[in-house]
Amino acid sequence: MSDPTLDALAESARNRGLKLVRSRVRTPGKRRFGKVGVTDASGKPMFGMDAKGPTAKPEEVETYLRSLAVGDWGASLGARAPKGKTKIAAKRRAPVPPPPKPQPKPRVRAAKARDAATLVTLIGLLDHKVEVSGVRKRIAELARAKLAPLVATLGDEVVGLCGIDSMVAIHRDQPVGRITILVVGAPARGKGIGRMLVSAAEDVLRNLGCGIVEITSNDRLSEAHAFYRHMGFERTSLRFCKTL
Repeated sequence: MSDPTLDALAESARNRGLKLVRSRVRTPGKRRFGKVGVTDASGKPMFGMDAKGPTAKPEEVETYLRSLAVGDWGASLGARAPKGKTKIAAKRRAPVPPPPKPQPKPRVRAAKARDAATLVTLIGLLDHKVEVSGVRKRIAELARAKLAPLVATLGDEVVGLCGIDSMVAIHRDQPVGRITILVVGAPARGKGIGRMLVSAAEDVLRNLGCGIVEITSNDRLSEAHAFYRHMGFERTSLRFCKTL
């Protein structure tokens, strides 16, 4: 099936004496799926190509072709300039912009003492007031019990937190796992980070022998409740709490 966007790019390339090369990979999710590149009429790579084929996104090729159009326009001005000024016009030709830097991928790891200050900020999003020193101390205590909180990172930045616990209950044959807190910073939401944290927490609790996983969530967090249902959790009881 023809792709109007790629067809337009191919036409733009032809207008400049170039050729748009499309990836032959047809399976979404595989490397090079949807990638394109540009060669000259003889097949010499010009942009977004390596030895195995196209490597660029369509929007990157579009930017490249647009920059060529700007350069062609500048060159045409130089051709009409007074004698002796052609070289100056050529020097002003717009450079080809580099491809945008890839965004860091989210990752999950155990919390460390150096994360304490950032975790205080994340915990505060759920209206819990805690101190950095206390969070740092509890990270160490939980790590010794093999229940270190999990954090999600984007590059070097901690953007999410998931607390876990395991307890033995008299009425359960297997330990009960718990997700005690789950929070993702606003700028990092919508990237699947909450799902990654829950999945990682389930793996840890499963390895600890837990048979089920429980989550407690404030009544007012309706969006969180919908997320948990989407992750396969069911509401099974009411939670009552009393300050001692």
